Amino acid sequence: MTRSLKKGPYVDERLLAKIKGKKPIETGLIKTWARASQISPEMIGFMFGVHNGKSHLEVLVTEDMVGHRLGEFSPTKKFIRHGGKMQKELEQKKKEAEISAAKAAKSSTTDTKKK
Repeated sequence: MTRSLKKGPYVDERLLAKIKGKKPIETGLIKTWARASQISPEMIGFMFGVHNGKSHLEVLVTEDMVGHRLGEFSPTKKFIRHGGKMQKELEQKKKEAEISAAKAAKSSTTDTKKK
C-alpha cells in the first residue's frame, strides 16, 4: 500500500543533510541504513552505500530511480543457483564445450607457429 499523498514522500532527513550543498563528483560514498527512504531528485548522481544487513552495497542514483526506495537496489538475499540433476548436466556440457574450444584454439595457434 502506498503512502498517503497528504503526508508526502518519506525521505530521511539525515540523508538530505549529508548531500545538501555538495556536488555528486566531490562526495564519496555516503553510507546509510535508511532503506525505507525514497529517492528524491536532489539525490541524482550521488553514490550511496545501502546496508543490506551484512554490508553496504554501492548504489549510484540515476533519474530512473526517483520515487523508488533505496532498499530496492540493495538485495538482502544472495541467490546461489537452482540445483538438481538437469542443472548439473547443463554445467557439465558447458565445461566440455569450453575445454574443446580451448584445445581447438591451442592447436590452431601451434599450426600457425609451425608454418
